[in-house]
Amino acid sequence: MTKYEKGTVVTGYVTGIENYGVFVGLDEYYSGLIHISEISNSFVRNVNDYVNVGETIKVRIVESDENNHQIKLSIKDIDYRINKKITSCIKETPLGFSTLSSNLPKWVEKKIEELNEKKQ
Repeated sequence: MTKYEKGTVVTGYVTGIENYGVFVGLDEYYSGLIHISEISNSFVRNVNDYVNVGETIKVRIVESDENNHQIKLSIKDIDYRINKKITSCIKETPLGFSTLSSNLPKWVEKKIEELNEKKQ
Protein backbone atom coordinates (compact mmCIF):
# COMPACT_ATOMS: atom_id res chain seq x y z
CA MET A 1 0.00 0.00 0.00
CA THR A 2 2.54 2.54 -1.14
CA LYS A 3 -0.21 4.95 -2.07
CA TYR A 4 -1.09 5.73 1.56
CA GLU A 5 2.07 5.86 3.61
CA LYS A 6 2.16 6.82 7.28
CA GLY A 7 2.58 10.56 7.79
CA THR A 8 1.42 11.66 4.35
CA VAL A 9 -1.43 14.13 3.93
CA VAL A 10 -4.07 13.21 1.34
CA THR A 11 -7.48 14.44 0.30
CA GLY A 12 -10.64 12.50 1.16
CA TYR A 13 -14.37 13.02 1.53
CA VAL A 14 -16.49 12.59 4.64
CA THR A 15 -18.84 9.63 4.18
CA GLY A 16 -20.22 9.35 7.70
CA ILE A 17 -20.13 10.81 11.19
CA GLU A 18 -20.59 8.93 14.43
CA ASN A 19 -20.12 9.93 18.07
CA TYR A 20 -16.72 8.23 18.09
CA GLY A 21 -15.31 9.65 14.86
CA VAL A 22 -15.51 10.47 11.17
CA PHE A 23 -15.48 8.03 8.24
CA VAL A 24 -13.53 9.27 5.23
CA GLY A 25 -13.42 7.81 1.73
CA LEU A 26 -10.03 8.15 0.08
CA ASP A 27 -10.71 6.38 -3.21
CA GLU A 28 -12.84 3.52 -4.55
CA TYR A 29 -10.93 0.92 -2.49
CA TYR A 30 -9.72 2.64 0.65
CA SER A 31 -11.56 4.30 3.49
CA GLY A 32 -10.47 5.44 6.88
CA LEU A 33 -11.59 6.54 10.30
CA ILE A 34 -10.64 9.71 12.12
CA HIS A 35 -11.14 8.64 15.72
CA ILE A 36 -12.52 11.40 17.96
CA SER A 37 -9.12 11.53 19.69
CA GLU A 38 -7.51 12.43 16.33
CA ILE A 39 -9.77 15.41 15.59
CA SER A 40 -8.33 18.05 17.89
CA ASN A 41 -5.83 18.58 20.68
CA SER A 42 -8.72 20.05 22.67
CA PHE A 43 -11.76 18.23 24.06
CA VAL A 44 -14.20 17.33 21.25
CA ARG A 45 -17.77 17.50 22.49
CA ASN A 46 -19.47 17.09 19.13
CA VAL A 47 -17.78 15.68 16.02
CA ASN A 48 -20.31 17.52 13.83
CA ASP A 49 -18.72 20.82 14.88
CA TYR A 50 -15.64 19.92 12.82
CA VAL A 51 -16.85 18.35 9.56
CA ASN A 52 -19.98 17.67 7.52
CA VAL A 53 -20.96 14.59 5.51
CA GLY A 54 -19.99 15.12 1.86
CA GLU A 55 -17.26 17.61 2.71
CA THR A 56 -13.84 17.20 1.11
CA ILE A 57 -11.02 17.48 3.64
CA LYS A 58 -7.30 16.87 4.00
CA VAL A 59 -6.28 14.04 6.35
CA ARG A 60 -2.99 12.66 7.66
CA ILE A 61 -2.33 8.91 7.49
CA VAL A 62 -1.67 7.58 11.01
CA GLU A 63 -1.66 3.84 10.30
CA SER A 64 -2.72 1.56 7.45
CA ASP A 65 -3.96 -2.03 7.21
CA GLU A 66 -3.27 -3.43 3.74
CA ASN A 67 -5.42 -6.52 4.25
CA ASN A 68 -8.65 -4.66 5.10
CA HIS A 69 -8.05 -1.55 3.00
CA GLN A 70 -8.70 0.47 6.15
CA ILE A 71 -6.66 3.42 7.30
CA LYS A 72 -6.44 5.30 10.60
CA LEU A 73 -6.54 9.02 9.94
CA SER A 74 -6.03 12.30 11.76
CA ILE A 75 -6.84 15.98 11.25
CA LYS A 76 -4.91 17.08 14.34
CA ASP A 77 -2.37 19.82 13.73
CA ILE A 78 -3.10 20.16 10.00
CA ASP A 79 -5.15 22.69 8.06
CA TYR A 80 -7.79 20.16 7.02
CA ARG A 81 -10.40 22.47 5.49
CA ILE A 82 -10.37 22.68 1.70
CA ASN A 83 -12.92 25.51 1.43
CA LYS A 84 -12.49 27.62 4.54
CA LYS A 85 -14.88 30.38 3.62
CA ILE A 86 -17.93 30.26 1.42
CA THR A 87 -18.40 33.63 -0.17
CA SER A 88 -21.85 34.82 -1.00
CA CYS A 89 -22.81 36.16 -4.40
CA ILE A 90 -25.33 38.50 -2.82
CA LYS A 91 -23.99 41.93 -1.96
CA GLU A 92 -25.94 44.17 0.37
CA THR A 93 -26.49 47.69 -0.93
CA PRO A 94 -26.30 50.77 1.28
CA LEU A 95 -30.06 51.15 0.84
CA GLY A 96 -30.73 47.65 2.18
CA PHE A 97 -34.38 46.65 1.77
CA SER A 98 -35.68 50.21 1.46
CA THR A 99 -35.96 49.94 -2.35
CA LEU A 100 -37.98 46.74 -2.05
CA SER A 101 -40.10 48.22 0.71
CA SER A 102 -40.97 51.32 -1.29
CA ASN A 103 -41.59 49.55 -4.62
CA LEU A 104 -43.45 46.44 -3.44
CA PRO A 105 -46.86 48.13 -3.03
CA LYS A 106 -46.56 49.58 -6.56
CA TRP A 107 -45.63 46.20 -8.04
CA VAL A 108 -48.50 44.46 -6.27
CA GLU A 109 -50.98 47.08 -7.46
CA LYS A 110 -49.70 46.80 -11.03
CA LYS A 111 -50.02 43.01 -10.98
CA ILE A 112 -53.56 43.20 -9.60
CA GLU A 113 -54.50 45.57 -12.43
CA GLU A 114 -53.00 43.17 -15.01
CA LEU A 115 -54.95 40.25 -13.58
CA ASN A 116 -58.20 42.25 -13.55
CA GLU A 117 -57.68 43.20 -17.22
CA LYS A 118 -57.21 39.55 -18.16
CA LYS A 119 -60.50 38.63 -16.46
CA GLN A 120 -62.42 41.17 -18.50
